[in-house]
Amino acid sequence: MTSPNGLRAIPTEDRAWLMTALSDALRGGCPVLPVAPDTDPEAVAALQRAELPEGTALVVRTSGSSGVPKAVALSADALRASAEATHEELGGPGQWLVALPAHLISGLQMLVRSEASGIHPAFFDGPFDPERLLAAADAMDADRRYLSLVPVQLARLLDLAESDELAAQSLARIDAVLVGGQAVSLALRTRAHKLGVQLRRSYGMTETAGGCVYDGVEIGDTRVRIRGGEVQLAGSSLASGYVGDPDLTAERFIDDTERDGSTTRWYRTGDAGELLGGMLTVTGRLDRVLISGGVNVSLDEIERVARDLPGWGSAVALATEHPEWGQRPSLVVELAESGAEGALPFTEVRTAIRERLGAAAAPEWATEVEEIPRLAGGKPDLAALRAWRERLSESFRESGAARTPVADAPAAARDERHQTERGRTEQNTEEQE
Repeated sequence: MTSPNGLRAIPTEDRAWLMTALSDALRGGCPVLPVAPDTDPEAVAALQRAELPEGTALVVRTSGSSGVPKAVALSADALRASAEATHEELGGPGQWLVALPAHLISGLQMLVRSEASGIHPAFFDGPFDPERLLAAADAMDADRRYLSLVPVQLARLLDLAESDELAAQSLARIDAVLVGGQAVSLALRTRAHKLGVQLRRSYGMTETAGGCVYDGVEIGDTRVRIRGGEVQLAGSSLASGYVGDPDLTAERFIDDTERDGSTTRWYRTGDAGELLGGMLTVTGRLDRVLISGGVNVSLDEIERVARDLPGWGSAVALATEHPEWGQRPSLVVELAESGAEGALPFTEVRTAIRERLGAAAAPEWATEVEEIPRLAGGKPDLAALRAWRERLSESFRESGAARTPVADAPAAARDERHQTERGRTEQNTEEQE
């Protein structure tokens, strides 16, 4: 339907309508709001009543892992700039295999790139299945073929390719496999390299119309700087702002005067990072830092170390309240990995993290679950995990039990049998440095 502000709310299941409306929006027509199944109708109606920034072509709802809802307005110029920069970086336009949700920028940008190139995309439907995805890739008929994934999907593809030579050949024939949404561990990168996968690590977000830094280097006219430890981005692909939230727009999008008197608009990502030799390394979220015994500890850094260890590629680090240290980190890991042959025991993981990051970063314990709950874009659902851990902690306080009540696990982990406090250490046994 079309609203008073012209915003077309289009269900993502109707691809023909979505592609047609997106094409129109990129040419100056009515702006588009892709709507996923089960989206709250009132949330859609509120956006259709809101004032949109001038030139809005696309509105993308995003909550990230924090669970705080936002709606990002993107202009046609920003979307085209992002698409053109990507194709230039990858060696030219090609056919995209869409395996990510079309209401998120990761999926939408593949549609924009397809519209910009005139090459119709291919689609992968249903639950993620590596064999079916590679079959869909083999059926693509363009000279150049591209795929965009999140790390958990890449890991499953590599699992298949390492045991199936034909699958490995199919994966290696794809001209570029973009992986974004989360950090790609060194272990995953090494596995992909051994199989000849044309892996490109993409860093960006909805507010930058998708990936704008590939393998640590800016694409297009993107600029990167670090201010106060925060990654900040500038360039043609920046969003216009947040719909209905001028305060947040003013906080996250800032104007700085250059030496020549010109003004540059920067986006404050909220990510921590550093520039080494001109290459960007993102070390985590600034808001994912706990204070343990007066020491700042990055949960993302803990995850980075843990995920490079055998059997811990799915690890998620959480902050847990502690009576003496204030907070201590803990890990949640998928049982299929941590229980696999060759997986390191928790004690060795804890030692490795301590040696790399210091005593304050050493996890207090690890909890096994059948499956990490995830958001639509593939990132771990931190809000769901934190809520589950709080229920778990409460059950310990009430009963003193050493096992996790099955009924209290998140939906993705319910009915599993091994939610034990694996490798839990006695509190206060190690003095923090």
